[in-house]
Amino acid sequence: MSNELPHSGQPSNERRNGYDGTGAGAITPDGCAVEVWSRLPVGDAPDVIESAVPAGASILELGCGVGRMTHPLVDRGFAVTAVDESAEMLARVRESVRTVRSPIERLDLGERFDVVMLASFLVHAGDVTVRQGLLETCRRHVADDGCVLVQREGEDWHLRVPRESKLAGTDGVARVASATPNGDGSNTVYVEYEFPDGRWSQTFLSRPLSTEEFEGALAEAGLAVERYLTEDRTWVRARPVL
Repeated sequence: MSNELPHSGQPSNERRNGYDGTGAGAITPDGCAVEVWSRLPVGDAPDVIESAVPAGASILELGCGVGRMTHPLVDRGFAVTAVDESAEMLARVRESVRTVRSPIERLDLGERFDVVMLASFLVHAGDVTVRQGLLETCRRHVADDGCVLVQREGEDWHLRVPRESKLAGTDGVARVASATPNGDGSNTVYVEYEFPDGRWSQTFLSRPLSTEEFEGALAEAGLAVERYLTEDRTWVRARPVL
């Protein structure tokens, strides 16, 4: 039996402007191939999250995708509510997990959580209005004594192109082929994924953010950095400003 809640806002299967994807299977509005995200390794993200929040905390995961982080967190005893705008992504999440289909920037559940998580570099949305909407959703749903965990891009992520990396635990390769400036502070990024049985691509908009710009965007949404959780400063714990 499905545990999906009625959606908030109006999700759509139409591509977002500036986003696209190719390859077999379903492609989400932001160009993600569901099949690729089902194969990507989760890395050490669950360890970083677990070490930064109270045991058994309630977590609102924004942009859960196929549940790459959802499932390890549930297995570690966290109560996760998983949000995504793609029905095809949510179909890969375990039925026992509470899910919500909605665009993140329009989500309003009328609830507060111990932890709100915005991973997958979503804070770098190319559209500043969308980015602010994402952060305001985080602030709207975090408890006064809770925290918001944000995953940032590396400081030189848009400069080290092209680059290629093997996908740990798989026989696949990810290739960031280009990051082309659009003249408005955002870049059009083109990524290729190659596996023995298929190739996929994603085109998306990403806005590089210096530490000052990142912290300023948080402040506009009523959040403040408490500390950077990893040496490369890609994972951040923020608190609501009361």
